[in-house]
Amino acid sequence: MIDIREVVPADNDQIWAIIQPVISAGDTYVFDPKSSKAQMLTYWCGPDKHTYVASIDGNVVGTFILKDNQPGLGAHIANGSYMTLGTASGQGVGRAMGEFSLVEAKRLGYKAMQFNCVVKSNERAVRLWQKLGFTIIGEVPDAFNHKQNGLTNAYIMYRKL
Repeated sequence: MIDIREVVPADNDQIWAIIQPVISAGDTYVFDPKSSKAQMLTYWCGPDKHTYVASIDGNVVGTFILKDNQPGLGAHIANGSYMTLGTASGQGVGRAMGEFSLVEAKRLGYKAMQFNCVVKSNERAVRLWQKLGFTIIGEVPDAFNHKQNGLTNAYIMYRKL
């Protein structure tokens, strides 16, 4: 069973153990692959975000954030970022976090959710978001500098809540 809860400071090391390999791969997130633990935890757990962890048998295997997609008059649309521990791949962690975040975003008062930069070559994520009701509403040419593939297109994906 996958449990999802809000983050606590004691989760920081486990969150970093998820974030570090994901960003160092340079194939799905815009963060500098050389970002430090302090930089990433300051961003990921910042006061402008709702940060969560997913765990199996008490071990943190995923983390995600919800935040305003834009400030002010755009703050009614949520944005989210999701990362899963590599060894937990294929166990439904991403789907569980996605489903939970849709309910949670609505509970927090958001009217929709938008992802601004889903790397086109990240087909697994694209398929998951489509299964959860997201639509590709735009494609930005060369939006992401993929570590192996170079400049790669990215999708903007959207779903009403």
